[in-house]
Amino acid sequence: MKKILFVFLLVLASCSANEKPALSEYEEKPVEELYQVAKDHLDAKRFIASARSFDEVERQHPYSSWATKAQLMSAYSFYQALKYDDAVLALDRYIELHPADDSVAYAHYLRALCYYEQITDVRRDQTVTELALYSLRDVIRRFPDTDYAKDAKLKIDLTNTNLAGQQMSIGRYYLERQFYNAAINRFRTVIDTYQTTVHIEEALYRLVESYVALGISAEAKKVASVLGYNYSGSKWYELAYKLLMKDNIILTEEDLFI
Repeated sequence: MKKILFVFLLVLASCSANEKPALSEYEEKPVEELYQVAKDHLDAKRFIASARSFDEVERQHPYSSWATKAQLMSAYSFYQALKYDDAVLALDRYIELHPADDSVAYAHYLRALCYYEQITDVRRDQTVTELALYSLRDVIRRFPDTDYAKDAKLKIDLTNTNLAGQQMSIGRYYLERQFYNAAINRFRTVIDTYQTTVHIEEALYRLVESYVALGISAEAKKVASVLGYNYSGSKWYELAYKLLMKDNIILTEEDLFI
């Protein structure tokens, strides 16, 4: 057995010695050529290939001015491919390495967009929405006089609406199960924190509904008065008025001017 193994090893060594070494897959190219290949992928909407090609620019020519551009373009390619986590990682690295670069404002804005684009169902975890809100505010704080800041302000409205929507969803859940105090806390959060969102009218009505259910007529009437004063033509005020009347709580015109 040992003799057979020895012969096998000799044959294997002989074959290895006669083999030609495999050609390396690495091939250094001029930086302009590499960058153009990456841009061609991007123009053709081959976004993953584009990102990898821009990464190759930096890998082969890390100290060139092209490498800095390539880092940002790689992040943009990942963003276009909907690979938001990869884009954020690339942007964080770019911002850390080039905090004074001319395009750093755009990098911060693009990072905010990566979170913003992931805002979906209000019933889901809102961590990404909170990250979007923080990042958008960061753009406004750092670059207040840019178009990026102007757009960030508009996007903050939708972000707040989404966060308020989650509070409303949880509040309704508690209300349906008669956990009135827990529901009141959620509706109060919407009223106190998200006054400019579309949820404010319903939040006021649900608060009236909760107070009526608890038998706290004075608070129900007070909140209904606020609803009527600010949103007299709202369907939610109409519902609140009917609910109070049903419970023999009279809401007069004078109450609307409290």
